Amino acid sequence: MILRVKVKPNAKTVSVEQLEDKSLKISIKAPPVDGKANEELIKVLSEFLKVSKSKIRIKAGKSSKEKLVEIYD
Repeated sequence: MILRVKVKPNAKTVSVEQLEDKSLKISIKAPPVDGKANEELIKVLSEFLKVSKSKIRIKAGKSSKEKLVEIYD
């Protein structure tokens, strides 16, 4: 499964919201420095989707706010 994700780093609270176009908007506290935001994104997604972190991979957009995230079975 591939998800389109819009990430908002440096947020005050962590939240996951599904948008009208079926993409997810995820607010995270980590800054976009040294991959910290991507690490927290994977952690938040794993908790939200109830899958292991090892089954989540950022397929495209590692340095962008808009990412394609792949979830493995």
